Parts: sequence; C-alpha cells; structure tokens
Amino acid sequence: MQSIDDIRDDYDFLDGDDRYRLLIDLGRQLEPMPDALKTDATLVRGCSASVWVYPQTRDDGTLHFLADSNAAITKGIIALVLTTVQDRDPAAILATDVDAALAPFDLRNQLSSNRTQGIPNMIALIRETAGRLA
Repeated sequence: MQSIDDIRDDYDFLDGDDRYRLLIDLGRQLEPMPDALKTDATLVRGCSASVWVYPQTRDDGTLHFLADSNAAITKGIIALVLTTVQDRDPAAILATDVDAALAPFDLRNQLSSNRTQGIPNMIALIRETAGRLA
C-alpha cells in the first residue's frame, strides 16, 4: 500500500476524471474481503453505498482492516482512509488525525455529497475499534 503522501502527490497532478480513476485504482488494491465478513455487523451506517469494515488484531497488537464497498469510488475512498491507519497500533490510530490527512484531497468538493457522506462514519468506526483496544 502506498503512503498517503505518495497518493496525495499523484492526486495533485491529476484533475477530474483522472482523480476518479486514481480512487478506483486504490479500491482495486484493497485486500479482498471474504463475503462471509460482509454482514450487518460490519456494515458502516450512513453511507449511500454499502461499505463493510472488518478489524483484525494482529499478533503484534496492530490493527489490520479488511474493507469493501459495492461502489468503486467509495471503495477507493475507504482505501484512502485505511492508508492513514492500516497496520498501526491502536494508540497510534487514536493519535492520527484522519480528517487532516484527507483534507488535501478536498473530497467534499471533488466528489458528490452522496459519495462523501459516510466518510465520518468510516473514521468513527475505526477510531471506536482502536479505542476499545488501546
């Protein structure tokens, strides 16, 4: 997985449709999430598309998230969110300002409100999981 800074550098050079393609490509790079994990318990509420996030605790105490969406751009957005927290320990996740990391992408102005309305809920679910385990 690329770093958020590398993704932002690529994103800054692009415009319009190419930015959409970059998000779609990020979504394609997500580790596959087994269908058995796509349940009501892993469904992120408040998203216009279906988004599932499943946290796993690794032996070293870090959190690894599996995620998927039924919409390609939304899947790219969750991949972007996960880039900021993936495979980090819960305390580091809680200390990460995901909103600030995503701010340079200006997603609210680049994408429709339907595509971005669930982002706070995705972040909240990740932070809740980290909070329980910190």
